Amino acid sequence: MFDHLARAMYRWRRLVLILAVGFLAFAGVWGTGAFGALSDGGFEDPGSESFRASTELSEALGRADADVIVLYSSDTLTVDDPAYADAVTSTLEALPGEEVASVASFFSTDAPQFVSDDRRSTYAVVQLTGADEELRGDQLSAVESALDAPGLTEQVGGLAAVNRDINEQVSADIARAEALSLPILFVLLIIIFGGLVAASMPLIVGGFAVLGAFTAIRLMTMVTDVSVFAINIVIFLGLGLAIDYALFVVSRFREELRVGRDVPAALRRTLQTAGRTVAVSGVTVAIALAGLTLFPQNFLRSMGLGGIAAVLVAMIAALTVLPALLAVLGHRIDALSVRPLLRRLAPWRRGDGSGPGAWYRIARSVMRRPVLYAAGIVVVLLLLGTPFLRASFGGIDVRVLPEGTPSRVVSEALEDDFGGSVDPAAQVAVTMDGPVDDPQQQVALTSYVDQIREITGIESAEVTGAAGDTARLSVFLTDDPISAAAQLAVTDLRAVPAPAGAQVFVGGESAELVDLLDTIGATLPWMALIVAVATFVLLFLAFGSVVLPIKAIVMNILSLGATFGALVLIFQDGNLSGLLGFTSTGTIEATQPILVLAIAFGLSMDYEVFLLSRVREQYDLTGDNTEAVATGLQRTGGIITSAALLLVVVIGAFATSGITFIKLIGVAMVIAIIVDATIVRALLVPATMRLLGRANWWAPGPLRRVYERFGIREEVPAPVDNRKLVGV
Repeated sequence: MFDHLARAMYRWRRLVLILAVGFLAFAGVWGTGAFGALSDGGFEDPGSESFRASTELSEALGRADADVIVLYSSDTLTVDDPAYADAVTSTLEALPGEEVASVASFFSTDAPQFVSDDRRSTYAVVQLTGADEELRGDQLSAVESALDAPGLTEQVGGLAAVNRDINEQVSADIARAEALSLPILFVLLIIIFGGLVAASMPLIVGGFAVLGAFTAIRLMTMVTDVSVFAINIVIFLGLGLAIDYALFVVSRFREELRVGRDVPAALRRTLQTAGRTVAVSGVTVAIALAGLTLFPQNFLRSMGLGGIAAVLVAMIAALTVLPALLAVLGHRIDALSVRPLLRRLAPWRRGDGSGPGAWYRIARSVMRRPVLYAAGIVVVLLLLGTPFLRASFGGIDVRVLPEGTPSRVVSEALEDDFGGSVDPAAQVAVTMDGPVDDPQQQVALTSYVDQIREITGIESAEVTGAAGDTARLSVFLTDDPISAAAQLAVTDLRAVPAPAGAQVFVGGESAELVDLLDTIGATLPWMALIVAVATFVLLFLAFGSVVLPIKAIVMNILSLGATFGALVLIFQDGNLSGLLGFTSTGTIEATQPILVLAIAFGLSMDYEVFLLSRVREQYDLTGDNTEAVATGLQRTGGIITSAALLLVVVIGAFATSGITFIKLIGVAMVIAIIVDATIVRALLVPATMRLLGRANWWAPGPLRRVYERFGIREEVPAPVDNRKLVGV
């Protein structure tokens, strides 16, 4: 297959590049339109009880969410001054009726909870008419400019403002990440490749990957909702993996040229080896990300879809556009060399990696004491992972935003100066057996509310709306809505028997978190099973061994365990919060480890496939397992390290995000990549492969016959006529 691909890319190289430029122009214009087609939020489970509660209450009573909370304050006036009252009421009365469904304030309700302790601040709750988050976000822009009360200071918060601020922060983070990473990437690529032309290849492939993935996402938005957060994974995975794959392909192409092959033969050999590796790696990473699509939350599903698009487009570009470029450039791939300068600055950059070098010596040293290295590293990784045993999972609240963000300031002011949140932590939809105003139903409902008030952790419970046979109960908790205590209170609330003949659904922030954790607990084992089985099958077909896939999966689990342990120490415990600039909630947002699991597992397999492909190539030539491992590491160690460094730059830029859960992914991936590319690939893999010896390549007879028939491999033929190779 890869032999035929090499023939086609060389023969049609100019046509391929013309089509690629045309696609790039189309993707740059049409594909980037995906930004305007993405949806907000997507953290809820449409099949959960909390979602059912929200739907029931909205249909029967209308929404009760505080879409916009405007906080008014004065340094000189109190709410009791007529000028204060006139300023607020005149402003609120002038709000556009087509955008605003209702307004509640101290001056319209006389409710004391609307006034701060010093009586210099008050807030108003504005409910918008929009039917969904996206429409309410648009309405916020129209309403916000009309909220300015003369003589008072105002700040805007509420759910619509929080969503808007998160989306704006994400956009700003993407721009900053690109501005930070791209110049550093280009400098590193020049150092790694030693020339300007070769260094530009990964960036060209990266541009195709990102824009191509945007185009794929826009196509997806035509048939399903895709969350705005998919953009983050598209950029760092698309750019990162495109650079990885281009690095593998270009390095092998230059290696083949150095040993004396002409351009067509070098391209053919490159795709037979590095091209095969890229294909296996791309499919493996895509399989890992496909596990995210099993989850019902649109946020996770969108990250999976966006990641799959980014990986597959990067893989296709590396197997088509890049070979066509290499076919046109040929030996000019080494043009505009800066190697003389680099030799002065970095004298260790010598040789072509074909003979014994630093990586070869490291592998040999490890394999002389494999038990010591293997046991020591496993113990260290297990110890690093132990903090994850006490992980506490929570949800997302306004603290994911940077300190000083207006919507966060409003939320914190409500908590500190007004005695708590406007929205209850739990809302209960009660559908009675008859009209709520029926005396018999009133008695039953009152008895039910009284039982709820007796639950530990519940501060208050009141009927705040009723229509027909449906009543809304607003329940306030004594603890943080995303805390373990709040989750326990919701569980106890759901255990209270419903009134006779009634249906009860518990929703709200705390209930949504409980449902999220239940969904993750139910879906994660299936995700792990499917990804593990699919990965096993793919690696078996790539290497013809049942031992290597199992070993790779176990090593990934150890590496991920160490990464998750670090996340608990940093984000749950709050260590480095000042340096990294985030607010610890004492928990880890529950969906982020799932994302890290999928992405890190896929990237770990990326390096595993690249290393084992070269080891298998050497083993097939020599039959010597120890020599094959040492030579394979020598040929790939520098490239894997370079790829890891480049990926750390790309993904590490997202660790500067102002959104905590995006920052967590960036930090987690940096840790995972460093652990995997150094401790695991350079030390643990050689140690375990030395211990296993020839067993590394073992498969039972029936499976070996399967591999011989269906294996993903290319027999490297003897040299052939170049004219026959390119079909001319």
